[in-house]
Amino acid sequence: MDILAIQRRFRELFPEVKGEVFAVRAPGRVNLIGEHTDYNGGFVCPMAIDREMTILGSPRNDTKVRMHSTFTNQTAEFDLSAEIPKTGPSWSLYAKGSVETIRRRVKLTRGFDCIADSTVPYGGGLSSSASFEVATALATLAANDQTMDMTELALACQWAEHKYAGVPCGIMDQFISAMGKKGHAMLLDCRDQSRKYVPLDDPNIKIVISNTNVHHDLAAGEYAKRRAQCEAAAAAIKVELLRDATFPMLEAARSKMDDIVYRRARHIITEIARTLDFANALTARDYNHCGQLMYASHASLRDDYEVSCPELDALVEIARGTPGVHGARMTGGGFGGCIVALVESTAVGNLIATIDTKTANKATTFATTASAGASKIQ
Repeated sequence: MDILAIQRRFRELFPEVKGEVFAVRAPGRVNLIGEHTDYNGGFVCPMAIDREMTILGSPRNDTKVRMHSTFTNQTAEFDLSAEIPKTGPSWSLYAKGSVETIRRRVKLTRGFDCIADSTVPYGGGLSSSASFEVATALATLAANDQTMDMTELALACQWAEHKYAGVPCGIMDQFISAMGKKGHAMLLDCRDQSRKYVPLDDPNIKIVISNTNVHHDLAAGEYAKRRAQCEAAAAAIKVELLRDATFPMLEAARSKMDDIVYRRARHIITEIARTLDFANALTARDYNHCGQLMYASHASLRDDYEVSCPELDALVEIARGTPGVHGARMTGGGFGGCIVALVESTAVGNLIATIDTKTANKATTFATTASAGASKIQ
C-alpha cells in the first residue's frame, strides 16, 4: 500500500481526526552473513531492505493510543499515561513495548491515532518485528515533537521485544532497521555495538531474497539448545564467549566436549571469521569470494549447526546452478524462512523464474538493494 492509499485508509478508520498528520518508516533487513554469532558476541553483516513498515498517524489531545494494523485488520487501544499492560493480541505487544520503552525515557503528553502498514514479509526472518518496533518508537516521538539518538532508540526497541514480545533477540535487527545506510551493508560488532558501513552500491549487483514460506515448529526449542551448547563449548575452552575462541583453542579442548557441542562451536568460530572476510571482500568488490563465503556459511549452518531444512537447501542449490549467481545461503534463525543470494543484475530475472519453476511457485522471490534506515516521511 503506498503512502496515499495508507492516508485514505487512515481517514476511513478515523474520520473524526482533523488535525496534523505525520508518517514514519522503518525497513526490514536481511543478514548477508554471520548467523547465530550475535549471542556469542560475534560479528554480523546485515543490510536494510526496500520493504518497510509505514505508520501514519495524528497526535491526540489526550494520552490514548489507537493503532490499526492492516495486516491483521485489528485495532489496539491503550493509554500511555501509565505503564502499558502486556495484554491484547500478540501483534500489539510489539507496539505496546515500543511505546512503553519510549515512555520510560521521554516525557510523553500526547497519544495518537495511527495506521500501521508493512511490506516486510511476515515470519520470513526479515525482521518484520524490528521494523514495527522502530517505526512505532518513531511515531511515538513524532506525536510528541521529540527526538532520540538512534542508538538509544534501537536499544530501547530491543528491550521492547525482550520484555513485551518475550523474544530474547540480539541487537542486529533493531540496529540495522534504525541505522541502515543506503547503498551499504553494516558490519556490526555484537559485543561492543560498534559498526562499520560496507559499500554495497554496485549497480551490477543485486541482493535476491527467496522465502520458502515454510517454518518448522521445532525452531523455538532448538534455538535454546543451540545457545546452551555454545555456552558449554565456551566453558570447555575457558572463554567467556565463543567470540574469544580460536580454531586452535577449539581443537585443544575437543576432548572436553561431545561431538555436537564441538560442531556447534566450530560453526560459530568459522562463521565469525567468514563474516569479517566477507566485509573485506565486499569492500574490494570481490563478489566471487563473497559468494564462496556465503556457500560455506550455508554448509556450516546445515551440517555443523543443523538449523537448515530441505526447503532452504533446495533453494541454495537452485541458486548455485543458475549462471550469474555469486553465492547464496540461508538467512535468519533457520528451520524455514529465507535464503539470500548475491546476484549479477542481468541474472536476476532468470534466477526468479528458475525458482518459481522448480518450486512450483511455492517460494516468494524478490530482488532488493541496500536501503536507508528509519526516518520520518516528509
